[in-house]
Amino acid sequence: MAPVASAQTHVINKSALDQAVQARVAQDQSDRAVINSLLARPEVREVAAQAGLSLEKASAAVSTLQGNDLRDLAGQARQVNNDLAGGASNIVISTTAIIIVLLIIILLVVA
Repeated sequence: MAPVASAQTHVINKSALDQAVQARVAQDQSDRAVINSLLARPEVREVAAQAGLSLEKASAAVSTLQGNDLRDLAGQARQVNNDLAGGASNIVISTTAIIIVLLIIILLVVA
């Protein structure tokens, strides 16, 4: 009877696994960068100051975000960045609300 070869059977090869891990790490870095770029905007600093929220704590917390929390917040940060970069010289109430919610979520997720 031949020895069982299941120990050598792989669902995914090492190269594909390495590529998937590298892609996830690169995406996480990109997501953190977009959140940090939003937190660095003067408009966001002003909203945070008016709401009494600490941008320093939020910025420090970004590096600890992961998984769905990171992806969801990055998506929202991209939307706010696009709104502000698209010529929105004034922050409308919905953008202000999104900024405040993002900051609170970042602070709560890490707390």
